[in-house]
Parts: sequence; C-alpha cells; structure tokens
Amino acid sequence: MSGEADEIRGSSETIHDGGDGIRGTAPGSAPVPLSVLDLVTVGAGHTASGAVRTAVELARTAERRGFHRYWVAEHHSMPGVASSSPAVLLAHLAAHTDRIRLGSGGVMLPNHAPLVIAEQFGTLEAMAPGRIDLGLGRAPGTDGATAAALRRGTHHEGAMGSPRELGDEFPQQLAELTRFLDDSFPDGHPYAGIHAVPGPVQATSSGGVQSAHRPPLWLLGSSGFSARLAGSLGLPFAFAHHFSAAHTLPALDLYRASFRPSEVLAEPYALIGVAALAAEEEREARRQVMTGALSMVRLRTGRPGLVPTPEEAEAYPFQEAERHFVDSWLGNVVHGTPDAVRQGLDDLAKRTGADELMITANAHGGAARLRSYELIADVYGLPA
Repeated sequence: MSGEADEIRGSSETIHDGGDGIRGTAPGSAPVPLSVLDLVTVGAGHTASGAVRTAVELARTAERRGFHRYWVAEHHSMPGVASSSPAVLLAHLAAHTDRIRLGSGGVMLPNHAPLVIAEQFGTLEAMAPGRIDLGLGRAPGTDGATAAALRRGTHHEGAMGSPRELGDEFPQQLAELTRFLDDSFPDGHPYAGIHAVPGPVQATSSGGVQSAHRPPLWLLGSSGFSARLAGSLGLPFAFAHHFSAAHTLPALDLYRASFRPSEVLAEPYALIGVAALAAEEEREARRQVMTGALSMVRLRTGRPGLVPTPEEAEAYPFQEAERHFVDSWLGNVVHGTPDAVRQGLDDLAKRTGADELMITANAHGGAARLRSYELIADVYGLPA
C-alpha cells in the first residue's frame, strides 16, 4: 500500500489548497457543515424525468439554504434510482445552480477507464469552475452480472494465475486517473503523450490560459480499505454511514491513524453520509422512512423496484426476518420532528467526530424529501 500511495502522491505535484472547497463552514447552529447526497430516487407512480426535476429543485434549495455541497451517486440496474450517470446529472445541475459545490458520491472507478473520468470531470470543471468534487468508490455500485455488462468488472487473471476483480486494481487505477487529471505522466511512460482535455495541457500549450485547477479527489468507502488509502494519500474521505453504520467508527479511526499530510490537506477531513428525514409530526416521518426501508428489503432479497408509496409500505406483510432487518435499518436512520432530527445529527457528529454530515433523505415522493431539507435548515437557523 505504501508504494502505491507514494506513486499517487508523486503524480500530483501541482495545485490543491486544502481550503479549496474541501473544508466547509458550519452554517447557523449546525455542529459541522451540512451537505446533501441525492440518489435521484424514483417512486411508484412517478417518472425518471420527475426525479431529475426534483433533483434540480433540491440542488437549488440546498444552495439557497446554505448547504455546502450536493453529490449524486452512481448506481446501475436499480429501477428506483435514476443516478446511473453522475457526470450527465452534474452537468444538468451545474446549469441550474450558481454557488453550491457539485460532485460524485461517487463515481465507481472500476466501471470506467480513468481517462474517460478525467475528461468528464475536466468538462464539468470547465462548466462550473471551482465547484466540482470527484468522489471515487472501488465497488461497482451494482451486482456482478451488471458489472460484467459494463465491461469493466469481469474477472481476469491476476498474479500467479489467480482470478481477481478489477476492484483490486483500485490503487493503480487511482494513480492513473490522478496523472491524467494533473497531466503528469513522466517522460517515457506509454501515456506521456495522452492528455485529458479539458485539462492542464491547455495551460501549457502555446497561447494557453487554462486554469491549472482541477476537481479535488475524495475517496469513498464502507469499510477500511479506502479509509487507509485516503489517509496514506492525505485525501479527504467520505464514509457511507447510512448503510454501513457498524463500521463507521473503526473506518474513521483508521483514516485518522493512517493520515499523512499532503499538498491537499494538512489534517484529516472526513464526512459521513447519514440517512435523515424530518417531518412536522413523528408519525409522518416514520411513514416516509418506511418506504425506504421496504425498498432496502426488496433490494437485499433480489427484488429491486421503484420506491413504494407510504400506503404500500404500511400494508406490506413483513416476515420475521424482514422485520428484524427493518428494525436494524431504521436504527441508523435519523427521523422524526425537526427537533428530534437535530438532536440525532448533533449526537452523531459528536460521537463520530465527523467534519461534515452529508444527509440523504429516503422517501417515496420529492415533496417529502424537499420538505425534510427545509425543516432541517430551519431548525439549524440556516438562511431562508
């Protein structure tokens, strides 16, 4: 790991100020900066077009209310999630916002050629200069068959003739992507004459005035691998507490223990994704989060579909094992009245020491999700 980390560090000798969009400011009375993770969910009776319209409205609401950043996540072959193409969504959102940071939480690196990602996010940076984050995950964001259909997740022969997954090559892929982003392949490298455009090469070409800035890299994780790698590289780290809560504290401890100061960050910076939904009444909040819980039951049992309505979730005959799963799942979803959600978020920030909370609201309809973010903003005294 240390040799791979040194290679990636050595490929990025330009740029990044640690205050350049990474470290946010806690708004109002919030304990830490607050951000948004949007899965662009599609509820039963709704369309993907409607989900994208809701995403635009949510991004603009988050910008108006003072949330620090807004991320979308790559998923595939899930009818209830319309975020299979983060770069396309982010381009659309960039055209409808002015200030909020936009990014991927994340792009699944094993699914893509690093050059393609560098080109996509270089284009986004040209569209929204200084506002783009590139968060990367090492999982495919889907099942093995779909990963194979993407042509990036198939098995191949690894060392000693043993099969291994492309996800195992994540550090090498990350190093390659970083060199494309920085246009820093050394002389003699097979890719030395290949340039990600838009990108830094335009600044060094005759007459070039291109900014040397490029999107900051984040590593995402739900276990210890990316935590250790992010720490060794001195990169910001995002942990998926919203679906891997049992591993949050160990992963954050590992990230901080592994951290080596870099040109990107002098000190660790970790955000956690947290599922949270507020409503005026506790019962309504419960009705809404049950739609997300039933979606997860179906996903975990190989039956992914559109996000069910609250009525469907209320009428669903949960089996004993499913009920146990739901109870465990809901134990990690902060939900209830605005005051209860504020208390839950405050406690989580204190317990984990997270530098930022990225809130994802799981509910059937866009109106409930939008209202939740407004109520959370209100309870923390964020600007209207």
